[in-house]
Amino acid sequence: MALVRCDFFSDALALSTSMQVVLPQPTASQIGMGGSGGDEPPPVLYLLHGLSDDCTTWTRRTSVERYASELGLAVVMPQVARSFYLDGAHTGAYWTFLSEELPAVVQRFFRVSDAREDTFVAGLSMGGYGAALSALRQPERFAAAASLSGALDAAELQREDALDVFSHVADAPLAGTSADLFALLDRVDPATAPKLYVRCGTEDGLVESNRRFAAAARERGFDVTDGFDPGAHTWDYWDRTVQDVLAWLPLSTR
Repeated sequence: MALVRCDFFSDALALSTSMQVVLPQPTASQIGMGGSGGDEPPPVLYLLHGLSDDCTTWTRRTSVERYASELGLAVVMPQVARSFYLDGAHTGAYWTFLSEELPAVVQRFFRVSDAREDTFVAGLSMGGYGAALSALRQPERFAAAASLSGALDAAELQREDALDVFSHVADAPLAGTSADLFALLDRVDPATAPKLYVRCGTEDGLVESNRRFAAAARERGFDVTDGFDPGAHTWDYWDRTVQDVLAWLPLSTR
């Protein structure tokens, strides 16, 4: 695998930002780690960070580079600060960056597939919300979306706002808007929606909202895989469960 740190200018954000990208590399002599990949542009996973993290956190705190190497999967890890992946009232146009500018930049800089069947999104905590938001706002773009310990009920979190996040992100209530995942479930055709994966530890304070989101999606006919097992809001849980996400992805055989 190749690990690339990419610093670039974002017109959507009007500032310089960063992403880390893992790219497949077929190898025959690397000791202790396999490598795979063919002649075609590889499938790509957009892997989103949580509230207190940045674009380096997935590679620093998990072995996602090693896990992806066996799959021939590219992984794009963008940096979005504490934006909740939304176009914020006071934080910047991070949804526009994530949904429009970033994929265009990735296609311009790197050789990865842009086919829907090869494009996936996942994330943890705030990034789990970002992954589900991407799937429900852009169902035509993604084949599958996974949330680990996701902050999936943004309206409830805004009402509590214990971390003083949403006062900077939104000036109006999110409930019932296109930032409310529960409201979006009623606006998307389950027959054409991406496959959804919801996972959360039973000792995590977000577990009940994850259970409610998975149940609401299933009741509406979405293809949902969920799991609630022992674990807290910690990196040992995410390092373990991201492996399950990668095994679940509907990667086509090449």
